[in-house]
Amino acid sequence: MPKKIAIILAGGSGTRLGLDLPKQFLKVAGRTVLEHTVWAFENHELIDEIAIVGNQSYLHLVEDLCLKNKWTKVKKILNGGVERYDSSLSAIHAYQTQENVNLIFHDAVRPLVSHHIIQDCVEALQKYQAVDTAIPSADTIIKLEKNLKCIEAIPERKYLWKGQTPQAFKLETIKKAYDLALQDPNFKATDDCGVVKKYLPETPIYVVEGEQQNIKLTYKEDIYLLDKLFQIKSSFISRNPDLKSLKNKVVAVYGGREGIGKEIVDICQEAGAKVYAFSRSLNQVDVANADSVEKSLEEIYKKENKIDVVINTAGLLSKEPLNAMQNDLIDTLIDVNLKGVINVARSAYPYLKKSGGHLLFYTSSSYTRGRAFYSIYSSTKAAIVNFVQAIAAEWDTDGIKVNCINPERTNTPMRTKNFGKEPEDSLLKAEDVAKVSLGTVCSSLNGEIIDVKVDDRF
Repeated sequence: MPKKIAIILAGGSGTRLGLDLPKQFLKVAGRTVLEHTVWAFENHELIDEIAIVGNQSYLHLVEDLCLKNKWTKVKKILNGGVERYDSSLSAIHAYQTQENVNLIFHDAVRPLVSHHIIQDCVEALQKYQAVDTAIPSADTIIKLEKNLKCIEAIPERKYLWKGQTPQAFKLETIKKAYDLALQDPNFKATDDCGVVKKYLPETPIYVVEGEQQNIKLTYKEDIYLLDKLFQIKSSFISRNPDLKSLKNKVVAVYGGREGIGKEIVDICQEAGAKVYAFSRSLNQVDVANADSVEKSLEEIYKKENKIDVVINTAGLLSKEPLNAMQNDLIDTLIDVNLKGVINVARSAYPYLKKSGGHLLFYTSSSYTRGRAFYSIYSSTKAAIVNFVQAIAAEWDTDGIKVNCINPERTNTPMRTKNFGKEPEDSLLKAEDVAKVSLGTVCSSLNGEIIDVKVDDRF
């Protein structure tokens, strides 16, 4: 099998943004843009190694980020150059003596690259020697005459796509293309696929379909857009994760009597974790009551002398129009769904700080847009997402990871109570959501929203 090496091109100076530091070091959603990008490849199971190519003046900042994040796949930090292709060449030269290598080039300032795009690029190299990422153009593209004043042609839109990254290559292919290019006194390049297309015209370049959110940070307006996109960004976790690291971990599960919580408890026990389940009906622990949550964690700590993972699946849904809801019910929904999350987080903090542990909460697919008859539920679920992203940034230096699971409609007693009987194949299994949940707490993700979808192709 070829070795898959991600090359993160981080040599930009950020002059278009007018910043004191290059744009890859701008902070968005609690991390620098470069950190978000590297984590996308660090967490991808198909990537074996990462090399970061940077501006020589700022390599010390890259080194600091590597130490801070403890990236295990980053093996090289390389000097870039004046032009973009200089950075690509730096990576090609660094690996030119190795055999059976695939290089996956990606712009450091495209931090929203998805798991699916990376996987599609890597898999396409099994058949092709060069791979590009692009999206169909939603706009009509016009070609101007040489005077740049009048239209020369309007090409058919279906053939016009907008390029993105990653761009992936067999090492020998991209090296050969650049060897030829550097012999051309008129050589110009805007991207690596362009070099292959011009100097190895017989080599097909396969196109992987990208995503609209895989934007490149270029202008000031992009900072605002990136920030908003990170609010709804989701990460990928396999439904069959490796849970070996759960063995001997101490796990507290709120809402552990039924549904997703019960499945988590069962899987933890099978994995050899020391798991404690809490709920109002199980042992009178109410997440809406801060003292109740605090005492439950104190009891665990007295027995185990540590707490590694705290998971809160407790939540309530009452599908009613707002004007028909009683005040007591509204208060209860807010207390359990939102205040309960706050109570669990605050009570868990001192224990997870000691263990460098993981805190996990749950939102709903309705968090991105309020729905009729879900006004309280949807609004509390949106608040949970913002809360998770905020405390993940606050507690990052304490070594605590905080994430949020976003399952689509799931076959649980709470859903049956509100919707009645539904076709089983239209619902997620609680067990699948539980596996993704535990895969998340076994990962290095932090501040992420993890989607679990009914029709997820993985």
